[in-house]
Amino acid sequence: MPSVVGLLEQRELVARHRVDELREAADRIPAELAVAEREWQEWVIARQRVGVLLSAPGDAGIADEASSPPTAAAKQKSQVPVWREGLARPALSVDYQRILQALADRVRLGQGPMTCQEMAVSFGMDVVPARVEALRAKAKRLVARGWLAEPAPGRFTLARGVSGPGGGS
Repeated sequence: MPSVVGLLEQRELVARHRVDELREAADRIPAELAVAEREWQEWVIARQRVGVLLSAPGDAGIADEASSPPTAAAKQKSQVPVWREGLARPALSVDYQRILQALADRVRLGQGPMTCQEMAVSFGMDVVPARVEALRAKAKRLVARGWLAEPAPGRFTLARGVSGPGGGS
């Protein structure tokens, strides 16, 4: 019959081997994590750089190829180029063009700035907070890039120099 001390020594040895294995894994995981994070950041940078290239004027053919089904699966944030004289609306995604069109119609009709709730109604969207806030984020991005102006909080209009349909100037 094995002694109690002998049984305890066997269990202790098994537990020690387990601790040693876990320590080796713990030492290896941070190094693997660092490599994986570095690779991930490289992919993020690559995607951002391609987005910048695709949003450059005169590269419409490249942008059309990039919107083909294989890349459509990876939905990404639309790039909004900074407005400058001569930059046309087609440089923007359809959602942003739609906002500009709605505001150009308001200008053409002699109406004032538009709220995001009014935009949602004019687009036939449900006027729920999620939809309105998504439009607000897009409108704010267009303001930051010089396409729109926000003369009063939450009220948007075309920026000076940005004209009606078809063109950006």
